Amino acid sequence: MITASTAALLIAVSLPIALIPGPSVAFILTTTLRSGRGGGLAAVAGIELGYVLHVAGAALGISALVAASATAFTVVKVVGVLYLLWLAFRALGSRREGTLEQPAVQDVEPTVRRSLTRGFMVGALNPKTAMFFVAFLPQFVSPGAGPIWLQLTLLGFLFILVMTVPDTVWALAGDALRRHLPRLKLRALDRVSGCVYLLMAAATATVRRVTP
Repeated sequence: MITASTAALLIAVSLPIALIPGPSVAFILTTTLRSGRGGGLAAVAGIELGYVLHVAGAALGISALVAASATAFTVVKVVGVLYLLWLAFRALGSRREGTLEQPAVQDVEPTVRRSLTRGFMVGALNPKTAMFFVAFLPQFVSPGAGPIWLQLTLLGFLFILVMTVPDTVWALAGDALRRHLPRLKLRALDRVSGCVYLLMAAATATVRRVTP
């Protein structure tokens, strides 16, 4: 079982990582602007659920395999890039009419489920996240503190909890910004979202695996 001092150290080290905006923050903000508070919070929940998958992988040794195997790493990266490119294609090709305040009836979409699913995919298909859990969490494991897999699981969930707080704040901030831009055209917002997805795809494509 992890000690209070280990948990405190993990939180202290994780906070700067959580507070620095990255691709997940960009995804949360664009989702919130497009879909409102419900969609943004669903995106946060999806991303954190994707991280849970990485925690399970770290505990079972799967993440280490992805980080060390060129083939496994490439497969995860390619799938992640293709998914982000698909999101970009959908957003850039969108023909939604109206504004944030008055969307066209046919452009109202089921935001929560879609945002949750997309957030999960963004969190789960990030090879950099898998390598992060492999390189970061084991530093806080103590051989005499119980089963390694259990320690990794508890540490992983603690890290996710730390990440959830600022991610939620970003979603709420995006909702506040959305309310200040009621006349923003949906088509323009979709173009911005598409560009964000393209940048995320490019960032994912540049990730390099850990050399064993």
